[in-house]
Amino acid sequence: MAKQGKRLKAVYAGFDREQTVALDEAVKIAKSNAKAKFDETIEISMNLGIDPRHADQMVRGVVGLPHGTGKTVRVGVFARGPKAEEAKAAGADVVGADDLAALVQEGKIEFDRCIATPDMMALVGRLGKVLGPRGLMPNPKLGTVTMDVKGAVTAAKAGQVEFRAEKAGIVHAGIGKASFGEDQLLANARAFVDAIQRAKPTGAKGTYLKKVAVSSTMGPGVKVDVASLSAGG
Repeated sequence: MAKQGKRLKAVYAGFDREQTVALDEAVKIAKSNAKAKFDETIEISMNLGIDPRHADQMVRGVVGLPHGTGKTVRVGVFARGPKAEEAKAAGADVVGADDLAALVQEGKIEFDRCIATPDMMALVGRLGKVLGPRGLMPNPKLGTVTMDVKGAVTAAKAGQVEFRAEKAGIVHAGIGKASFGEDQLLANARAFVDAIQRAKPTGAKGTYLKKVAVSSTMGPGVKVDVASLSAGG
């Protein structure tokens, strides 16, 4: 930890943490500060003027990042018959029905995204206590309860990101890897910001976008000038 502290200290020394910059500059700084021995994830965090405890202020959805996340997403599909075959052909990692439900009950969850056909929801619903806390419960609003199994699997594999506001009104996501080009990271960041702006709930009053920051896994947060976002910055 001493090494990490030393490295962060050096980064902070040449960096004004209170300064706010345009989104493209924030991405550039976060990428340049990703100096760990692994390919760090570049993350965006947004503090929203909402109270997610109220149903009319919940921010939740999915967004396809144009350049993907750089992560391999394992997809599990609950389906039977032709739809199960469709899922396998589309590249799903785990496909099943009662057999897959039994594995999940045992805690053997070998997927990062869960998709189900509508007819499987009676079965999947019984797994709510296991899948729910992990954010894996299929949901029609997120496109993960669907008859278009091929489309859902393809989208998940291509870098579709789910987002959901946490208790404090914070929503965040990985928008790529430090090895991505600046243009790719910026395009992904803009796609995510646009999705959050479009998802503004009816119950949100006052300032919606309060604070935005971009960082790498091990690096400092770079504050984004919120005003520049509506100006397309």
